[in-house]
Amino acid sequence: MFPGITPTFPTTGVSGHAGAIHIDQWLRDDLDAPRKQRHTAKRVFDRLCNEHDAADARVTYSMVRAYVTTRRPQIGVEEGRAAAEVFIPQTHQPGAEAEVDFGDVTVKLAGQLTVLTLFSFRMSYSGKAVHRIFATAGQEAFLEGHVHALTVLGGVPTVHVRYDNLKAAVAQVLGFSRQRNETDRWVAFRSHYTLEAFYCQPGITGAHEKGGVEGDIGRFRRNHLVPVPEVATLAELNRLVDEADQADDDRRITGRVRTVGELFAAERPLLRPLPVEVFETGRWFTQRVDRYSQVTVRTNKYSVPTRFIGRRVRILLRASELSVFDEQSLIATHERLAGKAQARLELDHYLEAFVRKPGALPGATALEQARAAGKFTPVHDAWWAAVCKAHGDAEGTRALIAVLLLHRHMQHEHIVAGLAAALRVGALTADAVALEARIIADAEQVPGQRSPEAADRNRPDPHTTAIPTPAITSLTERRMRTALPADDRPLPNVAKYDDLLPSHRRARRPPTV
Repeated sequence: MFPGITPTFPTTGVSGHAGAIHIDQWLRDDLDAPRKQRHTAKRVFDRLCNEHDAADARVTYSMVRAYVTTRRPQIGVEEGRAAAEVFIPQTHQPGAEAEVDFGDVTVKLAGQLTVLTLFSFRMSYSGKAVHRIFATAGQEAFLEGHVHALTVLGGVPTVHVRYDNLKAAVAQVLGFSRQRNETDRWVAFRSHYTLEAFYCQPGITGAHEKGGVEGDIGRFRRNHLVPVPEVATLAELNRLVDEADQADDDRRITGRVRTVGELFAAERPLLRPLPVEVFETGRWFTQRVDRYSQVTVRTNKYSVPTRFIGRRVRILLRASELSVFDEQSLIATHERLAGKAQARLELDHYLEAFVRKPGALPGATALEQARAAGKFTPVHDAWWAAVCKAHGDAEGTRALIAVLLLHRHMQHEHIVAGLAAALRVGALTADAVALEARIIADAEQVPGQRSPEAADRNRPDPHTTAIPTPAITSLTERRMRTALPADDRPLPNVAKYDDLLPSHRRARRPPTV
């Protein structure tokens, strides 16, 4: 039956089913026609319009194309010229096989909707699946996902793991066979873990060969990523994914008596042991730091401390993070960017440069990114505005930079509390902020000296400019409140110390005859 065709064709007077009958006959005739001279969906539509006035019957090309796509293989089977597609039930042995695939997920990452990649490693016998979300579907993510999955599972499948033709693993498909030219790093990884790969056929046919993991990705998205998660970092997102994987151990797959966790407990002892050493999944690069104190890796820019401008540094790019080394010393670490032509700048890397150029701080990209990440809070802004009003923009900005340098060896919340307390009493120096931050830090370390409730009251909300009650008190304010008597003591006299000066001793020495 031809879907969607109900009116009659005016010139033929036949019913709406006549169009389907004509198409079926043309497709049967194609079975004996030369391969390159058979009806396409476009040619079928044209003949319906020209010979049977299908356009007047409101028949569209999309209707014809859908019908031809469905009926062509069916007619081949009906006429005995093609074999019907049969799906054969499979029985998987414990610990023997697994399946791997990628899928897209959308997450609200740091306030922006971002398309990320979900990696799934599913054991065929138990249905136990391990997931990981990465910024990209590159080779680093492919390998890192395997390392994470094999570590969680505690072993390697003994027979093989099924894959489609991912570029991270397959460099070239060799004809219509299952032979593949594999990438060098993938070969090294498989050798390290003694992992055997089984490559599925390209296209939709291959998807049926690893239907377990294909369905698992959709199931995981629907059950654990709806509504769209809102997270600040990929690390936070993957903690949620790990919790979801643990919760899935209690689910029961349709048609099975035992849960996924119970089935996996039976197959885990049968897995091949893991190697002692972990495979390094990252890729090394060597770059020169440009004059903006940045390095460029795959179109994205990442900041490093300004003292390394002009030097060549080594970069280790992993699936979720990027580390920069000066020889053997780690000098910067960033979360990997998911997009292209973006920049991730750390405000701390530019502080020494801002001391020499304080006017560059207000419009700096690193400052805007620090605000967006919550590292530079409204309390910072309020204290900065007060100190600039009191001492001028240049000196006020330098005082703020001195406060920001405290973040290198003190906790963020302690410094924010110190800023709030100093602003409350008008103490507009970095030393006052450091003093109050240390008092709060020491009080939290000594049991009983300060209650958690008191510490919470003095710790400001970083998303508001409201200033809590400070822990330090202005001496002038205290004198006015308690009505202390005026200090009428005379000023100190240091004239006697002048006698200790050499010039005074020579003046008092009697002249020699």
